[in-house]
This record gives sequence, structure tokens and C-alpha cells, in this order.
Amino acid sequence: MLKNLLLINSAVRILFLSETHPGRVHDKRIADTAPYPLPAGSQLLQDLGFHAFTLEGVDILQPVKKPRGKALTRAQKAGNRKLARRRVRIEHVNSSIKRCRMLKETIRLWKDGIRDMVMEIGCALHNFRVRLTPSWAPMV
Repeated sequence: MLKNLLLINSAVRILFLSETHPGRVHDKRIADTAPYPLPAGSQLLQDLGFHAFTLEGVDILQPVKKPRGKALTRAQKAGNRKLARRRVRIEHVNSSIKRCRMLKETIRLWKDGIRDMVMEIGCALHNFRVRLTPSWAPMV
């Protein structure tokens, strides 16, 4: 299994693709080494896999984790639902990229740079589909 990190804007276009890493590397470790092109004052929606990840000048939006032995408040649950609605659009982008069968299955091309290039092509095809298909509405 291979991993990449994506940076997606509100118009569901892919702005940044990290290098390809083996599946055993933790998401936060990949995020720490990736150069994010985020301007100050922007918002970053991330899941709980990036719990301690921060960027200077960037507002981090992350679901609230349920404390051990306690329950979330109604306001926290409502906030988590609001973020989940936005995350669904991100998951749609991931599935759009993986329409290319080569990205879903094991890539047996071992030459340097080939795996990164295959993922770049999948992301480029997604951005092309978004530009041509009006059904890809922006996230709110």
C-alpha cells in the first residue's frame, strides 16, 4: 500500500500532492515533511490522524475527539457533523482519483518516479473532470 497527502481547495480541485510514501509511514510524519503552500489566514480541514499537526498562521479545523469515559456536548457533536459534511466532499475527490484502476491496485512498476507520476496523472484527470463537469459543486 502507498500513501499520498492531498491539499484540496473549496472548489474541490487538487492544489498539492505530496511524494508517495509506503503505507507503514504515519500520515502526520508525511505532513511534517511536506511543504504546504498555504497562505496565512487560510483554513485547513484535517482528520484526527493529524492530531498534533499545526501550521503557523493557518486555522486548523478538526473534529473533537470523545474523551475517555465521557460524552461530547451537543455543540461539539453539531460541530463534528458540520465538519463531516465537508469531509464527504474530500472523500469524493479521493474516489474520483481512484477511478483510474491503476491507482486502486498494486503498482508493480518499481522504477524511480513512476509511482509518483501515476498519482500525478490521476490527480490531473480529477482536476480535468472538475473543470468540465458542472455537477462538482464547491464545498461550503
